[in-house]
Amino acid sequence: MNTVFDIVIVGGGPIGIACGLEAKKNGLSYLIIEKGPIVNSLFHYPSNMQFFSSSEKLEIDEIPFISNEAKPKRDEALEYYRRIVTSNKLNMHLFEKVNNIQKNNGAFSITTNKNAYTSKQIVVATGFYDIPNLLNVPGEDLEKVVHYYDNPHYYSGQKVAVIGASNSAIDAALECYRKGAEVSLIIRGPEVGKRVKYWVRPDIINRIEEGSIKAYFNTTVKSITKEAITLVTNNEEVEIPNDFVLALTGYKPNFDFLQKLGVNISNDEKKLPEYNPETMETNIEGLYLAGVICGGMETHKWFIENSRIHAKMIMKNIVSDSITV
Repeated sequence: MNTVFDIVIVGGGPIGIACGLEAKKNGLSYLIIEKGPIVNSLFHYPSNMQFFSSSEKLEIDEIPFISNEAKPKRDEALEYYRRIVTSNKLNMHLFEKVNNIQKNNGAFSITTNKNAYTSKQIVVATGFYDIPNLLNVPGEDLEKVVHYYDNPHYYSGQKVAVIGASNSAIDAALECYRKGAEVSLIIRGPEVGKRVKYWVRPDIINRIEEGSIKAYFNTTVKSITKEAITLVTNNEEVEIPNDFVLALTGYKPNFDFLQKLGVNISNDEKKLPEYNPETMETNIEGLYLAGVICGGMETHKWFIENSRIHAKMIMKNIVSDSITV
């Protein structure tokens, strides 16, 4: 007999975990479905990454997060969220991908690559780290071009072009430089991004000014070959020798998935999904959004510390609706 869950949560990141905890506290039957390991997105962050937020701001459900420094590293976050899942015995299915969700007769039918489920409500908490913003230039499909960065050791002694001006790009540029890579930093705008971590921004500016890292401002990429990368800077083409390209130009939510579910998305460049800011319910009754996915292309708008409240808002609305009924 097919179990009908009160709620199925798509995404096992920190906010999906928070939703599972809140559902459990409210006596709701629930299932968290995650296509990779626990907190899959965090697992794919650079191995040396340090959060902008302090550890207490990354806590969920008032469970203490103790880190060696005020701002924790990636591995400390993996340990923290993993222990929450295991200690609370959350009902989470890992390495299971949701292929389709349909609403029929007031309930949702969920089909994955492993099983099928039925649920009264759905929470989509899938974040934005799965789909990179592509350069759309010739050569981007070469093996030497990557959109995710892990560890600088791999690039030691190599000519590396880092594309981007945000935290991920700046961290990669500095780490690769310090492990012996010859780094070129390619930035579309006139300066290093304003939202770069405040203790990192002076570091990259100093490395650029002293010539340790060559920066190309107001520059775009025209093409990439096995041996070089061609830039357009100050209306002139410049070709520089290159071994690897780290195209760290940001990521975006899976808008196709949302639209397939029937969620309305704004037609402007922000691509904001429609939801009630008081309940997080979308234009589809019983379908909720939680976490960074709520910001559309404004991926800096929502993050762990200011979206963990979404779990309480959603469960409060579900419980109050069930009482009303």
